[in-house]
Amino acid sequence: MTELVAPGVVNTMPELTLLAMAEHGQVRGDTIRGSYDEAETVLDQLARLGVDLPEVSARLEREGVAKFVAAWEALLASVSAETVALTS
Repeated sequence: MTELVAPGVVNTMPELTLLAMAEHGQVRGDTIRGSYDEAETVLDQLARLGVDLPEVSARLEREGVAKFVAAWEALLASVSAETVALTS
């Protein structure tokens, strides 16, 4: 996870992951800039192996959005139930 730390980057990790990172992780500063050539090489290797990065990205986005929607709906249901309980 620490390899993705850089200025201007937003990461929406679960709270337990964030707490574990705060307790055990070692942030080494911006590890992204300066590694673009290496990243491009890895992406080229993945493409040669048949990994369709646009499809993988689209699937991760779809699944991630679905999880956010489910969490939001669960939060709304919880708040609604609590509101009903308090007003009854």
